[in-house]
Amino acid sequence: MQSGTEMPFFIKPSVTLSAEDKVLAYKQLSEAVKLQLADEEDDILKMATFNALAKTYMPYFYWVGFYRVNNGKLSVGPYQGTTGCLHIEFSKGVCGKVARERKTCLVIDTHELVEGTEHITCDAHSRSEIVVPVFNNTGELLAVLDVDSTEKGAFDATDTTFLEAIMRRLFGSLPFT
Repeated sequence: MQSGTEMPFFIKPSVTLSAEDKVLAYKQLSEAVKLQLADEEDDILKMATFNALAKTYMPYFYWVGFYRVNNGKLSVGPYQGTTGCLHIEFSKGVCGKVARERKTCLVIDTHELVEGTEHITCDAHSRSEIVVPVFNNTGELLAVLDVDSTEKGAFDATDTTFLEAIMRRLFGSLPFT
C-alpha cells in the first residue's frame, strides 16, 4: 500500500491513550483473555481470539497479528487489520529480528528504518510497532506477535510488560491468575 492511499473503510486510525488509560485497557484486556481463553489449548484459536480482544480493548492497535514459525521462516497467522506480509525471513524486518534474537522490540518510528532489511512495509499507515516473541511451554519459539499503530511512538514499557505477560500465560507455562 502506498503512503498516499486512503485508509481502508473498515480500518480505524489509532487512538492514543494516556498512561493511566493504557494500564486500565491492558487490565481489561488481560481479564478478557483470561475469561475467554484460560482453558483453551488450540494455538490458532487462542491467536485469533486474542487479536479480536486486543482490537476491542486497545484503540491504538491498528494492526495486530501473529507470524508463526514455519519451515525456518515466519508465515502470517491469524491477524486483524489490513493485509499482512505472507512470509518473512528471519534475516529481514523487525519480526525477523525478534525471531532471531528472541526478545521484544519496540519501534518508535517505522519510517526511520531501512526498508527491506530493518523494516518491511506491509501498510504505509503503520507508523510504530512492537513485536513480542511467543514461546510454547517448552521454550520453543512458536510465533511473534506483531502490533502496529498509526501513531509515532505509540508503544512503551507498559506495552512490553503486559504483552509479554499475556503471551506467557496464553502459550507458555505461566498460569492465569
